[in-house]
Amino acid sequence: MTTRNFSEPAATTAWQPTASQLHWLTIARLGLFNLGLGLMSVLTVAVLNRVMISEIGIPGWITAGVVAMPYFVAPARVWFGQCSDARPLLGSHRAGYVWLGTATFGLAVFAIVQIVWQLGGAMAIAGGWVWNSSTLTWTLLLALLFALYGLAVSASSTPFTAMLVDISDERTRPRLISVVWSMLMVGIVIGGISGTILLPELPETLAAARTGIAIGGLSTSEFLQQTLTLLRGPLNRIFAVAPLLVLALALAATWGIERRYSLFSRRSAARDREDSITLGNALRVLTASRQTGLFFSFLLVLTLSLFLQEAVLEPYGGQVFQMPIGETTGLNAIWGMGILISYALTGFLVIPRLGKRATTKLGCVLLAVSFTLIILAGFTQEAAMLKAAMFIFGLAAGVATIGAISLMLDLTADEAAGTFIGAWGLSQALARAIAIWCGGILLDLGKILFQATLPAYSLVFGLQAVGAIAAIWLLERVSVKEFKESTRQAIATAMESELDG
Repeated sequence: MTTRNFSEPAATTAWQPTASQLHWLTIARLGLFNLGLGLMSVLTVAVLNRVMISEIGIPGWITAGVVAMPYFVAPARVWFGQCSDARPLLGSHRAGYVWLGTATFGLAVFAIVQIVWQLGGAMAIAGGWVWNSSTLTWTLLLALLFALYGLAVSASSTPFTAMLVDISDERTRPRLISVVWSMLMVGIVIGGISGTILLPELPETLAAARTGIAIGGLSTSEFLQQTLTLLRGPLNRIFAVAPLLVLALALAATWGIERRYSLFSRRSAARDREDSITLGNALRVLTASRQTGLFFSFLLVLTLSLFLQEAVLEPYGGQVFQMPIGETTGLNAIWGMGILISYALTGFLVIPRLGKRATTKLGCVLLAVSFTLIILAGFTQEAAMLKAAMFIFGLAAGVATIGAISLMLDLTADEAAGTFIGAWGLSQALARAIAIWCGGILLDLGKILFQATLPAYSLVFGLQAVGAIAAIWLLERVSVKEFKESTRQAIATAMESELDG
């Protein structure tokens, strides 16, 4: 049997900068990729979700289901991560995947908007939402395109996060994560502000037409056609320009980074045989430690508690607080500002003082408090109180997110960084898919049970608070030390079996 000490880094003859030598401008440049993802996230989830439910009148469970499709294809993240570990693309292990994936999801999102107009047109012909061959066809095509969008995001974001592991160490990662994920929130804030400025305020809502209230003598079909006409031009312009901007940001963020700073070739025991850790062995490595399952479950529950409201927040502002489209889109900018402030404070001040685990617990407690405040704001129907509660939610989410991501990168084997990042991304994306879809289902169920709007939304936010507390219970059982010991041995075993043929 061929043996080798796989816990020791491979020698290299070429000098490369160390993680601690990353310049601040370089770290900020890396964040441009996340800035683009944040911008695209607001456009695809917040804007399209609000338009489809509140303005066009597509049922919440259908809208939430198609919007959640990018997260239901999350198992592909493990495969994309393993591919980036084993097979270079366009001359690099990480950047080539980032570029190709970004270009693909940009094309997909523009196509999605065009299908939304077609689905809305089919509803106008039918006089509202009904199941027929036309609405069924356009709904299935919309779900397929959202799935393609999700695959492309996975193909770009998983290798990008693995690149952050490649260029950092445990000491420098909290600062790197704080800056890069702060840029994600900058993108969300920019997207929220852009929506407030660029999107028109419709004079009335489609909901009024569906309940038979006369709006200027228009029928439901005529009013829906007018709604589509008002929205089509502004949204087409936004979704034509934004993907090009996001691709430019991805290129600017990653160009030359891997070649100059990546330690992947020195850390990876597979450097001489790039295909030596196969997908099958990668999956065995993932399941070698019970800590992988525990942390996977923790991420699942935490992400559920963060995103169960994603499909219902903008409709909550519209139906309970009577906010126009631009103002509900602006809610993303408010909680985004809270997260942005929290990211900076958490990475540079909170984690160095409390540690990663205690910081994450603090964030979970604050999340439960923020969801309680969001429910209370609904009883006042004061938009200012809702905005204040959303800002507190942003602060809490920032603390929990930076703490969890810092732990996540510690629970990642350097030799198979892409594979582990894919697994953690799978947990988060799967939870987000379940959260978005269940948010819409719970909202519809709550309306049936309570026969009232506010209690239905309160059901969603209340379950998020419970989830945040449950995440703490799981976190208590996670051990970084145990994970590293069992995973190191599993990688050595997998590599030896491959070398033996």
